[in-house]
Amino acid sequence: MLKNNAKWMQDHGINQWQYLLKGGDDEEILEAIKQKETYIVLNDEELIGTFTLSTTQSEWDNHIFGADPEGDSMYLHRLAVLPAYIGKGIGKEILKWIEDNISTDKTYLKLDCVADNSKLNQFYCANGFHYLGETDQHSKYQKKFDPCWVFFCI
Repeated sequence: MLKNNAKWMQDHGINQWQYLLKGGDDEEILEAIKQKETYIVLNDEELIGTFTLSTTQSEWDNHIFGADPEGDSMYLHRLAVLPAYIGKGIGKEILKWIEDNISTDKTYLKLDCVADNSKLNQFYCANGFHYLGETDQHSKYQKKFDPCWVFFCI
C-alpha cells in the first residue's frame, strides 16, 4: 500500500515518499509490523489506511528533531490513506482515533513531512499540530498529549 501510494504521489507531482519506490525503509517497515507499532485501517475488509506509532526515537527522528534524552515523545510515521479515500476525512479520523484510543506517559506526539508538500503541511496544522520549524527540507510538527490518553495494544 505504501509503495502504491508513493507511486500515485509521484504520478501526481507530489514530493513525498519517493524513497519508498527504491526500497527505502523496507526493513524499518517490517520491523515496525513485527513490533506491533503499525496499525491498519479497514473499510469493511478493504485496507484503506495505515500508520505507525513508535515510542522510541529512530535515527531519522534524531536527525530531524534532535536527541530526545528524556524520551518524552512518541513518533507518528507513514500515515497513509488510499488515494480513492483522500479528502473523505479518513486522515482526520485516524488522528482522532489516536487521541481517543492511545494512552501514553509521553508528552508529545511528533511527526515530519516534506516541507514543500503544502497540502500535507496544512493538514497537520488544521489538526492541531504545532509547526516547530524545518530540518533537511522536512517540516517538524508536534502535538501535546492529553494526560488522560491511555494506550492499548491491539
